[in-house]
Amino acid sequence: MNTTTAAHIDRSERNVGIDIGKSTLDVCIFELDVYLQYPNTTEGIRELIKKLSRYNLTRILVEATGGYERGLVEACAEKELPVIIVQPTQVRQFGKAQGVFVKTDKIDSRLIAQFGAILKPEPRPLNSKKVRYIRDLLSRKRQLNEMRTQELNRQHKAPAILAATHKRLLKVLDKEIESINKLLAKAISEVTEWQRTYEILSSVPGVGDGVTFTLLGELPELGQLSPRKIAALCGLAPFNRDSGMMKGRRRIKGGRAPIRTVLYMAMLSAIQCNPVMKKFYKKLVEQGKHKKVALTACMRKMMTILNAMVRDNCEWQAN
Repeated sequence: MNTTTAAHIDRSERNVGIDIGKSTLDVCIFELDVYLQYPNTTEGIRELIKKLSRYNLTRILVEATGGYERGLVEACAEKELPVIIVQPTQVRQFGKAQGVFVKTDKIDSRLIAQFGAILKPEPRPLNSKKVRYIRDLLSRKRQLNEMRTQELNRQHKAPAILAATHKRLLKVLDKEIESINKLLAKAISEVTEWQRTYEILSSVPGVGDGVTFTLLGELPELGQLSPRKIAALCGLAPFNRDSGMMKGRRRIKGGRAPIRTVLYMAMLSAIQCNPVMKKFYKKLVEQGKHKKVALTACMRKMMTILNAMVRDNCEWQAN
């Protein structure tokens, strides 16, 4: 550890880094230089939680692994332990900055803990079980839609003799998507605090249940943040690429990809049926903007409008 790093570490804290694998959990309590390993099973997680509960922990950091971390994170939340999910790319870049290029599970757990000790991310409360269920449904719906699109693409290129098999599979996928939509509608109707927000979002021309359900499940901050912050959360805030005399093209990146995806599809409809979006899009194109750039600007404007509507508790008004 270099002296610059050491100067930023508060030895009174207790930062825990957990490297999550399919079968094991490698644990490092950074300030105590303690290493543990448990199986990534229900019993292993229970034993680990029991062990960690003996310490006065500042934060427990785990990487997002696409699902293997879920059991541990939910168990920590139930015991009110300060668990934080961090992005693997952030930890990797942090490791490179520290000069760490060797990779083992033990080293990774220490690196994750060190990331927490130096950068001090704040724990955030985990979503309720109902919200997690809705997000799982949304994720499954996206998967099914992707599968349907892939099958449609195959169908267009397939010989006529195979038409029946593509048709059968598409019918199954359509049935599954319909089933998920019914489950989503039922689940969201049971979250009473969302009903007014649902009514507000649904009043906007071009915003259907797909967008509304996604915003309710993926963007609980809607109506509570500034337009700039909401745009950044959705990955719609343009980032500069300037250096010296060079002025680079502004590009959007990051944010919550599921929101950006459904907004893009919704905007293709909104510029046809929503008079405000249609006029704004036409104006940008007439000014020489590329159509995709104009669509992105419309998405950003739509999110600004939706954010203000939810904040002010008012439904859509064309003027």
